[in-house]
Amino acid sequence: MSSGENSFLDAENETAIQEALSRLIKNKTVMIIAHRMRTIANTDHIVVLKDGVVAEQGSPEYLSSFDSIYGRMTKLQMKSLNWKM
Repeated sequence: MSSGENSFLDAENETAIQEALSRLIKNKTVMIIAHRMRTIANTDHIVVLKDGVVAEQGSPEYLSSFDSIYGRMTKLQMKSLNWKM
């Protein structure tokens, strides 16, 4: 794949991969670097970096409870699920 190509998974395959990963990492400490909020929605603790500095951290529930970077990104990605071309 060239650097200009995008890599996407359809919802069904993404769900299958998420489920497999969940089984593999059960009862382990794992660091996940993600741009898709769905990838980290079921984690215990999220650290949000902005410009190389920790901007916020906490559980998904906590970070969604106020106007956080994580909360805004989650809302934007949820809206994008309904976009049609």
